[in-house]
Amino acid sequence: MRKTNRASTPRASGSQTIQEVAKAAGVSVATVSRTLQMPHMVSESTRVRVLDAVTRLGYTPNAQARNLRTARTRLVIALVPDIANPFFSEVIRGMEQVAHQKGYSVLLGDTQNSQAREQAYADMLPARQADGLITLLPHVPRLPAPHGSLLVNACEYVTDKSVSSVYIDNVRAASTAVNHLTTLGHRDIAFIGGPRERQICSDRLKGYERALREAGLRLNPSLVVGGDFSFESGARAVEGLIAGRRQFTAVFCANDEMAIAAMTTLKGHGLRVPQDVSVVGFDDIRFARYADPPLTTVAQPKNQIGGEAMSMLLEILEDPRTPPRKRVLPAELVIRDSTARRRKAGKS
Repeated sequence: MRKTNRASTPRASGSQTIQEVAKAAGVSVATVSRTLQMPHMVSESTRVRVLDAVTRLGYTPNAQARNLRTARTRLVIALVPDIANPFFSEVIRGMEQVAHQKGYSVLLGDTQNSQAREQAYADMLPARQADGLITLLPHVPRLPAPHGSLLVNACEYVTDKSVSSVYIDNVRAASTAVNHLTTLGHRDIAFIGGPRERQICSDRLKGYERALREAGLRLNPSLVVGGDFSFESGARAVEGLIAGRRQFTAVFCANDEMAIAAMTTLKGHGLRVPQDVSVVGFDDIRFARYADPPLTTVAQPKNQIGGEAMSMLLEILEDPRTPPRKRVLPAELVIRDSTARRRKAGKS
């Protein structure tokens, strides 16, 4: 009688077989295997179903995989919405410095503002392909328990109290920037903001409004223009203000890229910076000091934000019982040559 050698189905004590996971998720065994080994190769809905089944059933493929539950990859993922934005480079550098000191590497994920990309990177945690996640996004991706605690948010403000975050007080920082302009005698101050749905953008608008109130000035809605943090949106905003014949002697921009583009556009219309129009930015990216003229801006402690975010995450990895915390770092107004006292008479 011919014997048939059948490979025994992998089963760990107290867990289920891969066939049972596949059945629970409504997919094939091959799809379960692919999801766990190459999550970026399957659709988001499939990943969610498979990882949910893995978590519910407590599936561990074999003894080697069981060991992976406690093993470290020494890899941390850092997600940025747009790698072309120079602001993020110094934040990432701060992360890298701390990670290198502790024997970790950083995998940079440029999500290009795609939630599908964000989730694909985040799914590397339950697949044991990374130890933790730092997001520089206005939200955090979905993660099954217990992986949901293995992430930290940097730069943005996330209201979820279970998520550790490090950021600045954007309301206070924006208010300080506009106070500088009102102290210089400016009364008609335009504001070029970022995407309204982002908390930091609404906070910077609040700071602008607070400073106007403190100076006894009335908010002029026609001087508030939306942008998206890009050079192009800064230029479009100024073009719109000028085309609409808005009267202004100063512009406060929600980031430096828009501020630098605003200065270039103003000069293209024959307006001098700062003699005719003062301009203030936000972030203090490297290009700010080399702009023409050098840009007055709010300096975020970018390197420190990145380092603190990485330190927070490594603390959580060392002790998952570490309670979540929110840390607010100080920002500083750096005064350069793009702002000056308002002239009593002149162009506007």
